[in-house]
Amino acid sequence: MQNDLTIRPITGPEELGLFVQLSYVLDDELAGDLASGHRRPAWMWVALRAGSLVARAAWWGRPGDATPSVLDVLDVADMADRIDIGVALLQAASPEVLPPGSASPDYLRYIPADWRDEPRSRREVEDRMQIAERTGARLLVERFRFEWKPGTPIAVPSGRLAFRPVRSDAELIDLMTLVMEGTLDAHSRQDLTLMSARQVAVGHFEEELAQFRSPRDWWRVATLRNGAPVGFVIPARNDYNPIIGYLGVLPAHRGNGYIDEILAEGTRILDALGVPRIRAATDLGNVPMADAFTRAGWVNFQRAITMTWT
Repeated sequence: MQNDLTIRPITGPEELGLFVQLSYVLDDELAGDLASGHRRPAWMWVALRAGSLVARAAWWGRPGDATPSVLDVLDVADMADRIDIGVALLQAASPEVLPPGSASPDYLRYIPADWRDEPRSRREVEDRMQIAERTGARLLVERFRFEWKPGTPIAVPSGRLAFRPVRSDAELIDLMTLVMEGTLDAHSRQDLTLMSARQVAVGHFEEELAQFRSPRDWWRVATLRNGAPVGFVIPARNDYNPIIGYLGVLPAHRGNGYIDEILAEGTRILDALGVPRIRAATDLGNVPMADAFTRAGWVNFQRAITMTWT
């Protein structure tokens, strides 16, 4: 029992100086997120001991949403009882942030690409995982985070594929449903234990792709010369970066190297806009996709872990 702790939400932007006394890669975004409504003071919690910050947690959501989408900040100071402090913080904050009976959003943490090889990074990652585990979470997936910078060569079209805009939301959902067969994506595989492939595709479209504010005419369907669809790519811009939001190859066409050409097309579309970088992510278990990024010159600059309470 951590009876010497004061656990509370921050009062507002004026307490950001207190909140960032512990550090994380998202700190530079916090002020903007508060201004835009992606974060709220009631979703940003601190644990204080004798007035000093010893732990913090923050949730992120879409402006206007009643509940947050993800827990993406969880930090503890380097002290002997740091795990207990982190657990106490989550146990106090979660019931206040989340409505009664609602599911806890996933915990997402960006981590160094070589976190297992560096003792301090490994301890920090494992500490946070242990805190989440002690409140009932489990590891869902570890992901590569890739980045492409202008000047990196983009593969020249081979002529095997043609590309056209996505004709409608319905067409994309149909293609997304097809690529669920044999998917290596951990989130989709988890959803498929509860829903049909089409339900998973619709959910993914509505909860993520439909939320992008970038133009949908960037989206492309890859076809053979006879017009038969082979796959698709979703170049987009999220709230922070240009991204490859989704890339899929239909099951009947996997194993033919089309993934490289589809990724190149998505990269080419964003590069033509003069973007400073493009980012993307894929599961460690999705070896074909990870290998495609590597072949195309993308750099694995970070990893990410996702833990879930479901």
